Amino acid sequence: MKIALLGYGKMGQVIEKIALERGHEIVLKKDGNTTFDGLSTADVAIDFSVPTAATSNISTCFHANVPVISGTTGWLEHYDEVAALCHEKKGAFISSSNFSLGVNIFFELNEYLARIMSKFDTYKVAMEEIHHTQKLDAPSGTAISLAKGIIENSSYTNWTLEKPEAEQIHIEAKRIGTVPGTHTVAYKSSVDAIEIKHTAHNREGFALGAVIAAEWIVGKQGIFTMKDVLDLK
Repeated sequence: MKIALLGYGKMGQVIEKIALERGHEIVLKKDGNTTFDGLSTADVAIDFSVPTAATSNISTCFHANVPVISGTTGWLEHYDEVAALCHEKKGAFISSSNFSLGVNIFFELNEYLARIMSKFDTYKVAMEEIHHTQKLDAPSGTAISLAKGIIENSSYTNWTLEKPEAEQIHIEAKRIGTVPGTHTVAYKSSVDAIEIKHTAHNREGFALGAVIAAEWIVGKQGIFTMKDVLDLK
């Protein structure tokens, strides 16, 4: 399989390593100073760029009939127009805040736990996410996905980084050292607490999941999620 890497920072380099180990070829390594030369030969593109470049990168791929795996966060205000273009061009697309296999299993556990805890109003939920100091957005895309999973399965209506109102989920975002990513969801009452937690040890889990998604999407048409890739539905 021929892969175009859109964004060649630390994550792009780890994705390249994983892809080569799995027998794939890298035909484009694009950063802010390079062109899209090589994109037309790609079977799939993996975008881990920056929010300001993501929409353009993804759109260019759809116009070139190249499926896209997008792990860039912070651009989702443009998601609807990107999705519309994907359908118009009969493309294939997966966007995820986190491609880690473990995190996607964690997403499922989070939704299941939210459904159970929605029956017990003595517990209040709160979340914490910890990332390295170079991470630009806060809260993380993964934390937002976790919050959405709770909202869709409970009476909570929104999330906030500030002091929460009754129906809001408080997210505490910390930026510490070189931490790859730690997410905790806690339900607390006056007598006890229930917590689920995912801790990433390095970037390779994110990269492996993105490459697996890229392998899965080739030859398909439509907009998918990691639930489709991992058969979690």
